[in-house]
Amino acid sequence: MTGTGGAAGPDIASGAVCLDVGSTWTKAVLVKPDGALAGFAEHPTTPVDVLEGVDAAVRGVTATATGPDPDLLACSSAGGGLRLAVVGTETLLATEVGHQVARSAGAHVVHVHAGPLDPAAVRVLRGHRPGAVLLIGGADGDDPAVLLHNAGTLARARLRHPIVLAGNVEARDDALALLRSTGRTVVSCANVAPAPGELVPGPARAALAEVFARHVLGGRGSGTAPRFRRMVRVMTPDAVRAGTAELARICGTRVLVVDVGCATTDVHSARPQETARRTVEGDLGMRSAAEGVLQEAQAEEIVDPVEADLLTATVKRMASEVGFIPRDAGSAAEDRRVAALAAVVAVRRHLRDPSELDPTDIGLVVLSGGVFRQRDAAGLAALVGTLQGDPVLAPALGTASVLVDADFAVAPAGLLAAHDRVAAAESLLRDHLLG
Repeated sequence: MTGTGGAAGPDIASGAVCLDVGSTWTKAVLVKPDGALAGFAEHPTTPVDVLEGVDAAVRGVTATATGPDPDLLACSSAGGGLRLAVVGTETLLATEVGHQVARSAGAHVVHVHAGPLDPAAVRVLRGHRPGAVLLIGGADGDDPAVLLHNAGTLARARLRHPIVLAGNVEARDDALALLRSTGRTVVSCANVAPAPGELVPGPARAALAEVFARHVLGGRGSGTAPRFRRMVRVMTPDAVRAGTAELARICGTRVLVVDVGCATTDVHSARPQETARRTVEGDLGMRSAAEGVLQEAQAEEIVDPVEADLLTATVKRMASEVGFIPRDAGSAAEDRRVAALAAVVAVRRHLRDPSELDPTDIGLVVLSGGVFRQRDAAGLAALVGTLQGDPVLAPALGTASVLVDADFAVAPAGLLAAHDRVAAAESLLRDHLLG
């Protein structure tokens, strides 16, 4: 197996294994040089040594392959959603800021602390296993004492995760100096709450998205991490975004791809000849983030209290058994229902983004993700109907076609396009998605 690692000029006479290392499942497809899909295999992602699952998936998809060894093109989202802890000065403000900053940046809030940190509070924070910390504190011009105290405490704590600093502008340099004096990784940005009653989450959200981009690849911490990093240079969201751009180019229309994963739900938007845009929802997913789907679906009034009660046990099981696979028609239907809710909430958020200038020119919507590989035509049609029938989305999606990526073509096509195999990418999309 040849790993191209982003090298220029791949051998177009050879096929490719397009590998997607997810937080729960590792998926591999074998694509012939002309873009024909020659095989699919998957294996549970192995958290201790991620390469065990990678090697198993690759062996599975190449077991009957003939001809030259295919190249390996890999992307990863093995890190999953980013767990965020918020440290601020006032509980309600810190909670609201945390959720606004995390939204669409690939993160979800797992802990909020307000006031000066003491050793017990630091232990509680660490116990929530955050992947990043958002440090805020006071409007511009306020007394910076609590912010500086917390910066100094975090600097001394046994907490090595990245810190997004978005507090009082007058104290920012001093807080940054305290944190960096002990080697902490800090991303500094404008104050998220610059004045009483005013929230400006955009800069902190962009900073957190940078942290998520480094986190989501995963594969760190094992003895084989260097080999994994050499093999995987592309985030799965970037591969799907490239596939979305290819769809927009082929179809000549604006395309939305909704990628519903176990830990995150991503929405990618592309118009022909424009840079694709994405939002990543770290609180919406099919397994570890399933409870967030139900919470947000209730908040958005997509489900009523009766259905919420019926789904509560299901999403709790999904969240606790991340490797759960539906074994009967009822469980598969519940899986699809949660996927439909995740898709609706994620698209609503995406279209509310301030950068969304015209949400009404969407010509194609594609639903992608492992849940959509279920070969149940009626069930998938009901799922599509949920998206098309949503009253909030109807003005944007009323005339759009909705397709299901049942053959898992979008991410592999993005990987092919990113490695200069544009013709193969187009063939794969036309034959296994567009029809």
